[in-house]
Amino acid sequence: MRLLSDDELSPEAEAVFDEIRKVRQTPYITNFWRALAHNPSQLRSVWDEMRPVLRAGELDPLVKEMIYLALSISNACPYCIAQHKSQARARGMTEGQYIELIALVNLANRTNRLATGMQVPVDEIFRQPTDPA
Repeated sequence: MRLLSDDELSPEAEAVFDEIRKVRQTPYITNFWRALAHNPSQLRSVWDEMRPVLRAGELDPLVKEMIYLALSISNACPYCIAQHKSQARARGMTEGQYIELIALVNLANRTNRLATGMQVPVDEIFRQPTDPA
C-alpha cells in the first residue's frame, strides 16, 4: 500500500497525525499510520483504541511492549515485530530477555496447540467460580 505524505492527508487524518505527534512527542509518523491514513475513520478508530491501552497503567511500559512483541511474533507480523522489538529495547529489554521471550512464545504456541487439539478439559483447581465447565 502506498504511504501517504503529510501533504496528501485529509483534514481528519491530519488531525490524528497531530495527536500522534503530540502524544508521542516526536514529529515522526510511522508507516503503519501513514498506511491507515487512506481510511481516516479506521485511522481514528485504531488510534483511539491504542491510546488508553498503551498508556501508563498497572503494567510497566516494558512489559506491555514485550507482550505486544510476543503477540507480534506469534502472529508473524514482520512490521510489528520490528517496531515493538525496537520499542522494547528502548525501554530496557536486554538480549537475554528477548531470547527468553522467543522461547516462551514458542513454548506457549506449541502447548496451546496441543491442549486445543486434544481438547484437554480445564482442571477444576484452575477454574474461577464464573468460568464455564
